[in-house]
Amino acid sequence: MLGALGLALLATLSAPTSAPAVAAPAAAPTVEEQRLDGPVPREILRRSGFDAVAPRLAGALDSARSYAQARRTVVHQGSALWRRAVGRAQGRGPTGGDLSRDDDRPLYWARLGMTRELRLWEPSFPLSEARRAALLDALERTSRGQTDIRYRRGGGERRVLLTGFDPFTLDRDIRISNPSGATALALDGTVIETADGPARVETAVFPVRWRDFTAGTVERTLRPYLPHVDLFATVSQGRVGRFDIERTNGAWRGGFPDNENVGLTETVPVTDPASQPQWTPTTLPYAAVVAADTGRFPVYDNTSVTEVPAGGTAAVVRPDGPTPGSTARAGGGGNYLSNEIAYRATLLRDRLGLRATLPGGHVHTPVLQFAAGNTTEVTDPEFVRNRLDIIAQVRAVVTVAVGARS
Repeated sequence: MLGALGLALLATLSAPTSAPAVAAPAAAPTVEEQRLDGPVPREILRRSGFDAVAPRLAGALDSARSYAQARRTVVHQGSALWRRAVGRAQGRGPTGGDLSRDDDRPLYWARLGMTRELRLWEPSFPLSEARRAALLDALERTSRGQTDIRYRRGGGERRVLLTGFDPFTLDRDIRISNPSGATALALDGTVIETADGPARVETAVFPVRWRDFTAGTVERTLRPYLPHVDLFATVSQGRVGRFDIERTNGAWRGGFPDNENVGLTETVPVTDPASQPQWTPTTLPYAAVVAADTGRFPVYDNTSVTEVPAGGTAAVVRPDGPTPGSTARAGGGGNYLSNEIAYRATLLRDRLGLRATLPGGHVHTPVLQFAAGNTTEVTDPEFVRNRLDIIAQVRAVVTVAVGARS
């Protein structure tokens, strides 16, 4: 009869030999990343000097000999891309090409080039799917400014947090630029003079993808900062020829396809859905903003929503806002990701107990338009003028809002 030591030795010798760990296979490029091979993205990258960004990351990854090294590389180069895009937009460093500095598209397409390189990378060491996903997440967050939000201590500056979006509807026109993303680049880290004193603006950009919002990217980014800022504004492209301050946000996804061509029709998924309201209000000083002269585009206080009334089954438009007990079908900003970021940010404000003290809500900019007749060129003087005017007017809107808060 074997003793305990003999039994343990026998078990060890008879156990099957474990296979060596191997790297998880590289994933196929996403729908967004597949658009990179078209002539327009290549032209935008070449004419901005951002065409070397993705190859630089690929070379650095090939030199990584461990997950820790790969993560350091990803974080460093993702952060560097954000800083480079901000610097270019604010007139620092070389232009890298003849695209105007206010253009947000080089950041978008360069980031996609980086994520594609990381997704296809075959490392020399074991890399699980979970760890590759963590690297992709780190690259997304750092290259969007989400980890670069920093306010100075002391000095009496007000603190403003502003968000923008990637370009979208790219299958309609792949040349599209998003003025909210351009505004985020132009204003990040800047100080504006307001009636309430100087205010420092910090910004971040978000993807136009339902899955990221479901995973809580908005809350993860904003939660550490909302208790410490004096005003926040989520910004996106909205209607032609006008700004809107959206009075009410709704808890509904309307199914419009995102940048991955995925459409979802459902209640906005949040933590603790049992306490989830159908509507959240803006606390931006909309009356003061609408009354001010902020630029060439008119600014409206948009109170309209679409709801299913209490006890009803059909959706109806309510020009003056939701009625008691109704179910949301569209906020003032619609039922796409513009509405959703506003809903999530203002719901987070309320769940943090800040509704009475923190001004915040959504600003819709005009649609950024090319010159009449331009159906093929990636830029033109009117396109640049429109974007610069929108950026300047968002800055003016924020200036008024901060000054009107006290």
